Amino acid sequence: MKLNFVNLFIALLISTLLSCGLFSFNKSENDMLLTLGGFLCFLLTLVISMGVDFQRLRTTTNIRVVSIFFFLITLVSNLIFANFIFNVPLYIIINGVLILIYIFIAKSIYTSKQ
Repeated sequence: MKLNFVNLFIALLISTLLSCGLFSFNKSENDMLLTLGGFLCFLLTLVISMGVDFQRLRTTTNIRVVSIFFFLITLVSNLIFANFIFNVPLYIIINGVLILIYIFIAKSIYTSKQ
């Protein structure tokens, strides 16, 4: 596994800008939860998809595809939460399950060593 620091920095900036957008479009009183939760979800998926290279090209490609897919899912999820009033436990459960499924799939691809 090799880190590309320029791409990591770009992923950090994209995550920050998207989180600022969520903060400004938010219609509920849970603006800090939505901003921080969105930032963590975006950062995790973008760092793995943009800033990490694995030893095998097939593994890198599969994990990047999964990362971009889950990035889009978390983006849509957070945009939906930004437009409606939501409960804190609902937000934590939905985004937590999404991130845990993402980590499980990415780990499974990485450990398959194909």
